[in-house]
Parts: sequence; structure tokens; C-alpha cells
Amino acid sequence: MNDVLAVVLGGGRGTRLFPLTLHRSKPAVPIAGKYRLIDIPVSNCLNSELRRIFVLTQYNSESLNKHLSHTYKFDLFSSGFVSILAAEQTEDSPDWFQGTADAVRQSLRHLAAHRFREVLILSGDQLYQMDFRRMIEAHRRNVADVTVAVTPVSGESASSFGILQLNRQGRIVHFDEKPPAERLAGLASDVSGLGSAFLASMGIYVFSREALVESLKDASLVDFGRHVIPGAVPRLRVHGHIHRGYWEDVGTIRSYYLANLALAQPVPPFDFYEASRPVYTHPRFLPATKVEQCTLRSTLLSEGCIVVGAQVERAVVGIRSRIGPGTTIRDSLILGADHYESPEEMAAHAGPPMGIGEDTHIENAIVDKNARIGRGVRIVNETGDVERDGDGYYVREGIVVIPKGAVVADGTVI
Repeated sequence: MNDVLAVVLGGGRGTRLFPLTLHRSKPAVPIAGKYRLIDIPVSNCLNSELRRIFVLTQYNSESLNKHLSHTYKFDLFSSGFVSILAAEQTEDSPDWFQGTADAVRQSLRHLAAHRFREVLILSGDQLYQMDFRRMIEAHRRNVADVTVAVTPVSGESASSFGILQLNRQGRIVHFDEKPPAERLAGLASDVSGLGSAFLASMGIYVFSREALVESLKDASLVDFGRHVIPGAVPRLRVHGHIHRGYWEDVGTIRSYYLANLALAQPVPPFDFYEASRPVYTHPRFLPATKVEQCTLRSTLLSEGCIVVGAQVERAVVGIRSRIGPGTTIRDSLILGADHYESPEEMAAHAGPPMGIGEDTHIENAIVDKNARIGRGVRIVNETGDVERDGDGYYVREGIVVIPKGAVVADGTVI
């Protein structure tokens, strides 16, 4: 894999994940209590022996840049790197990134400074485990110009994806971006072991060097899914690589919420515990979590937490979380804190301390980092709203989201 470059797309605004992206880019959003979304594609690359990785950033990129620079450091005798390519205005291209393909187009001059045979292009907001070596080997075996990772999806959800149709040789013969239900007839492919199935693009691509340069010549083609891949299918050898494992696009509040809660199941669909495929992140050297007189069921409890006299059920509790006595948390994500608050800092702050106050009830909610939730608070979406903006909170897809650093006063009912 020494002649392959990996490019992770991390520059999008992440509007569907708002307000989690209010102060951070989408790939910097926390997941599973202690990781960030960007750790998934980077770890997949490292586990696939891909050591030359570029991450393209643009929107709210400070926390993402900081995380990458602190986490992925190679020794002096390695040619590996995880390098940030921030959007930049130049004489040739005065505009910011206009889409996924435009981001790679504007970064080509940086890629060209390295020796490579293929480029692996990845999304920064997906949850999956994949050995990219198999995809690259299939790309070479098929003498393909482009290879697209695809995964089977149900007919009910097919209209939410780009649907690809493969022939018996695995070559893509038709592409339809988010086809309506009436166009789905005839788009299924015959898949070994599955029979007839709809195959969705995962937004993971392998391009041969020449094919990438040729495909990006037209500056009006700004997106891979909407423009580049559909245009390449009739002109180039475009093959599909079927991924049969778990894959989840966590680009919306509900998909993000459900994917995290699924990790707390007895047998989660995504395995963070497999020693042969570790997921890497920034080492924080936190103390062990302290639990006193609590009831915990189906919960991921990260390190460095202090939980006293609480009931927590079907939840993910992030690093450095503080949860007070008499509190109930159910079907919720508590994303934790970036730092500990000292007694002096608590005394200096007029509102509640950082964390979850006592006798509070939280259900079907996401509490972002550094939030201050007072005593006797109820966060349960009592009015049953699907979408609403309130004072210090948002409701998205029926889920209450408390943004990063928000303050919810004692006795508040949401």
C-alpha cells in the first residue's frame, strides 16, 4: 500500500448535524463517548497499512485540526503522515471548496508532490470497519479506472442514496442519485449470497491517478456523487466493490443518535473491542471513572467520569462527565467535557457547575460537551415537537439537543 494516498473529506458544513456542528466541523463531532468521527476513517486506513493520509478541512476546522495534530504522530523513521489540507484561496482558484470533487481538485497540486498510483477518497462522517486493501486489490485486478464501494440497502431506504447497478463482471452500468420510488424498478443488482438487491454508494472511491486527473478537469463538476461518478460510468471502467459489513452514514441528528445508542447494546453492530482493528484517538491519560450507588443498564461509560446516585439506562456517557445524585438518564447521549472544572471555577460561575445537576431527568436527548444542566431539570421534549429552537436548546427530529457550553437553569422543563 506504499503507492496509495488516502484523502478524507472533512470540509463540509454539516448542516444536517446542527447544532452539534455549531462550534466544530462534522468530522470533529464526538462518538462512542471518547472518539471523534474522524478517528473512524483514519483508523481504517492505518489498519489497512495506509500511512499517507490527507484530511481536507474548511468549515469550523480548529478543533478538528487540533485533534489530528495531537493524535496522529509518526516517528522520524516513517514516511507516514496524517496531514491537514485546509481550504485556501489561490490565484488559480479564489473560491473555497464548492463540493467534494472540487475539494480534491483544488488539492491536486499538493497530492502531486507525492508518488502514488491510486487515491482512496473517504468521507469523514461514517461509522464502519473496512479493510481497504481488499478494495484496492480488486481495483487493480479489474484494471479499473474507478472503484466505488457499495453496500446493500432496503427498498424503503434506497431513495436516500445513490443507487448503482452492476453487471455480472462487477462493472457499474448505471447510476441513479437518490432515485424516487417510481424509478427503483429495474435498478436492483444480482449479488452473490443476497440475490437481487439495491446497492448504494458508500461515498468511498478508489481512483487511478490518471483517471482522477481526467475526471476533475471540468471545474463545473463539483461533487463526486452528483457529477463525477455519473459522468465517469459511460466513459471509464467503473467497478463496484461490495461491502457486506456494518455501515452507517451518521450525517443527521437522528442517525447519529441511533448509531451511538446502538453501541450500548449487548452485542453492538460496530465493534470497538476487536484488538486486531483498533480505533485510535487522542490519549488523554484520564483517571478511572468513579461510580457510587448507581444503577447502570446498557450504558457506555467513558473514563474520567464521576457518577453518584444516578440511574442511567441505554445511554452513552462521554469523558469527564459529572452526574449528580437522584438523576435519571435514559435513551440519551451525554458527550462529556473538554476539561475538569475546579472548585474555584465552580464558585466563580453564577450558574450551575459543568455537568448534570441532581434530581434531573433526561430522556431522548443529546447533551453536548461542557453543558451546565442545573438541579431539578427535565429534558424530555414534553410538547412532543419534531423541530423547535428554544432558549439554550434545539429540537431536531424529535430529539432535544443541548448545544456545547449551554446553560440550563435549575428547574427548567424542556
